[in-house]
Amino acid sequence: MMNNNYNCVIIDDEPKAIELLVDSLNVVRNDLTVINTFTSWAEALAAIRTLSCDILFLDISIQGRNGMDLLLSAPDLQCEIIFVTAYSDYAVNAFKFSATGYILKPINDVELANTVDRAIKRIEEKRRAQKNNSQLDHRIGIPGNKSISYVAAEDIIYLEAQNTYTKVVTKDQEIISAYNIGKFKELLPSDIFYQAHRSYIINLNRVIRYEHAGTAVMDNQHKIPVSAAARANLLSMFSHIKPPKQ
Repeated sequence: MMNNNYNCVIIDDEPKAIELLVDSLNVVRNDLTVINTFTSWAEALAAIRTLSCDILFLDISIQGRNGMDLLLSAPDLQCEIIFVTAYSDYAVNAFKFSATGYILKPINDVELANTVDRAIKRIEEKRRAQKNNSQLDHRIGIPGNKSISYVAAEDIIYLEAQNTYTKVVTKDQEIISAYNIGKFKELLPSDIFYQAHRSYIINLNRVIRYEHAGTAVMDNQHKIPVSAAARANLLSMFSHIKPPKQ
């Protein structure tokens, strides 16, 4: 059953632009609630790392700064992102952040409605994947652009962050997921999966060798960098892991 309400946050340094966007959202759907708005860069920067909402509407230019820099400061942000801006030049870069849409001002209500519909579809797909993960302890649902792939957690060799996407490498395939790597860190069992680097989570049962230069060699022969901060803890965990299944 779909949630009948979705929480939204708007970041734009023009109060009038926020007012117009809220009015348009009320026109296109009746299940959106704007729970917070930010007009200053400092307030937005302080809030975004702990932001909890379903959809973030973000301007590109915020008090002379680039709104995309806010996203770089919050790599584990879980919400859908919709850019609403007067600048057309940044559309390509926007989708590197897995943005649901890029809407130019003045806002066209039809375009806004279609973009929000896409965002809600993605939200519901992720919620279904989370629900399935809780019901199937031995498998994990990995949402991609067009489908959800179900794989045994033990078959995952490593995960690699790719902007706000994640590449999941298993013994049989590679999957590009709409989840960011922070979400996978929450979902996967911490006694087996370890974040060896900001951009990598590895399956400890599939490490075959550690090289003193600071790399973990996986059983598919791929070398994963291990950050200096993670090395000692990683090595201490090896006495507790079981041999990989054949």
